[in-house]
Amino acid sequence: MTYAPPVCAMENNECFITTMGEDWERIEDCNVHMNVKRRLQRTVIRGNEGDDLLDEGAESAVYIISGKMTMEQYKRILVIFRKDQPIFHDPFEDRQMKAVFSCIDYDSKTGEYEFTLVEDAEQDEIMS
Repeated sequence: MTYAPPVCAMENNECFITTMGEDWERIEDCNVHMNVKRRLQRTVIRGNEGDDLLDEGAESAVYIISGKMTMEQYKRILVIFRKDQPIFHDPFEDRQMKAVFSCIDYDSKTGEYEFTLVEDAEQDEIMS
């Protein structure tokens, strides 16, 4: 079953994923771990004490989504993985973004999964 992305804040244990023009797939009871790092340029200043740091902005966010799901739902996620570029609804900032699956892992015996998504820096093409 597909769902529309939420208009208000999402639950902490759910996320939504789709591809352009398709219905949203709701993943319930999941853990979403986000990691973002800053790009820094560091210049060691000789003769003076300290460093000169230049903040070059944030790297793309990496999302690791894990939990358990049925084989049926995993197959729907696999279609998204193999199809066009996915769109992920970020539960932390409540926004939609293009993403790339860098890893997809599923255990058919236990139903445990782990998906790694990397935020695509090109956001202009997303339509709400």
